Amino acid sequence: MPETMSQAVGSQIAHDDAIKAAIDTIVAQVNQHNSTITDARPAQEGTSTDYQSLLDRAGAVKGRPLLYPMIGSGAGNGPLVELADGSVKWDMITGIGVHFFGHGHPDLIRTSLEAGTQDAVKHGNLQSNFEAYRFCEVLLDLAKRNSRLTQGFVTTSGAVANESAIKVCYQKHAPASRVIAFSHCFMGRTVTMAQIGDSAGGRMGIPLTTQVDYMPFWTEENIAKAGGEAQFIERACEQLQEYINRYPKQHACFIFELVQGEGGFNVAPREYFVALMDICKANNIAVWDDEIQSFGRTGEMFAYETLDLGEYVDVFCVGKMTQACATLWTNEYAPKPGLLSGTFTGATQDFTAGIRILEMLRDGDLYGESGKLAKHHQIFREQVAALAAKHPNWFPPVKHLDDVCGGIGGMMRMTPFGGDQKKIAAACKACFDEGVILFWCGHGPHHVRMLPPVPVMEESHWLKVFECIERGFAKVAG
Repeated sequence: MPETMSQAVGSQIAHDDAIKAAIDTIVAQVNQHNSTITDARPAQEGTSTDYQSLLDRAGAVKGRPLLYPMIGSGAGNGPLVELADGSVKWDMITGIGVHFFGHGHPDLIRTSLEAGTQDAVKHGNLQSNFEAYRFCEVLLDLAKRNSRLTQGFVTTSGAVANESAIKVCYQKHAPASRVIAFSHCFMGRTVTMAQIGDSAGGRMGIPLTTQVDYMPFWTEENIAKAGGEAQFIERACEQLQEYINRYPKQHACFIFELVQGEGGFNVAPREYFVALMDICKANNIAVWDDEIQSFGRTGEMFAYETLDLGEYVDVFCVGKMTQACATLWTNEYAPKPGLLSGTFTGATQDFTAGIRILEMLRDGDLYGESGKLAKHHQIFREQVAALAAKHPNWFPPVKHLDDVCGGIGGMMRMTPFGGDQKKIAAACKACFDEGVILFWCGHGPHHVRMLPPVPVMEESHWLKVFECIERGFAKVAG
């Protein structure tokens, strides 16, 4: 609810019993409709022409066909989403991690309706109600439990949150202009972030004005080349120090994806990050933790908590599942006035929904060794193992399940068809036709990835999800 002075008209609206009753009625009625969605189903008869018209119109706006023929109807129930043709899919990618609490969640519908009673749709530098500050206040309260983060700025997207972060780092370490990042990282699609992200296609045609030095991420291939884990850490530290020696006092920050997202859902142990972060601290280089995709999905709410790295973090970014996006920093990195601002910082609904999501993350049963994230990740692994045992020709001969199944918590990946890019993409699209929405990640090998709505999933859902996956993979395997 809006936080206003008790005598203000805004407070009267927020506490109006008639408005509350109307919202209760709407939430109950929407929930009743959504509750009829109980399983995946094909499109309704006679809808194909109208639906194709919608897809064509959407494609015309973009200038090319949609990657997936997916336009929502506005209805859904937990992990199930309805499309405009009446079909229903198991949503295991959730808008690439945005809809962590699934579809049609009553609490989020309620907060959205409450947001709609306010006068301002958008909040910004000169016109903001308190919801924007309350969102960041709640986020900071959670972040402070195990880090030195104390202040923040909210914004409209993950990429812009990253832009805010790099500005903070540049200002603190001016005139340093170089950036250190991991190979295969993804930072967003603004001009600067596309240059830092390790994707040639993502920066094609963009003038390269940002100077980036890339470090190897923790992968089995890199470890094998180095001759073992200890040797890999040693060589990585030598490479980092070599960059610093080559460009003394020219690095403003090292961007850490503690779990790589687009790069392949790659994970690394604490000791690797500590070794690199210690060198950063010794050389006055900001440690920037990008958790836009990993936040909320690892063993604890923050990935830096999962890895016990909070003391190292100078700058932090979050987005996706939080609806609103934010950049946080320590006292030492507080920017000067004028560096961060914006006509828009987000919509009222973004902040009210974001606050409620943070509360549900905080008060729920997701985290820890016995939390839902750990349980559902284990079920996912069991389903992949069963699929590989049933169809060994879909998976190359492996010594261990980890060779074809990975990730952490709510970031799940599997690697059929030898990680072949074309087959992985074709498999994901075939699975879509069979009733489950997946996506891919990695840069060779490529993987099928999931960012499922764990808070609203039942253990029994996984069998139905993998039935769809099995049918989809069969179409590609031939």
